[in-house]
Amino acid sequence: MLVIGLEVKSEENLAFMLRSITEQLQLVNESALQVERFAIEKYDDVKELYDFVSSKDLVSVSEMEAIVQELRNLQK
Repeated sequence: MLVIGLEVKSEENLAFMLRSITEQLQLVNESALQVERFAIEKYDDVKELYDFVSSKDLVSVSEMEAIVQELRNLQK
């Protein structure tokens, strides 16, 4: 099995990161973070948010609101 790191900018990796963020933050409206809403040019920005969320055991309400707002700003 070939494992490709998230350093590779692809739609599949972008979708994986968005799904992971959705799960970690327990977001109800998953459709708001569909991969189609994000340009691949925003990959590094999404990865930065993914890395932040992944590094946290618990995300505060204010952090969650800021992350969701930033993801909205990154959409096409």
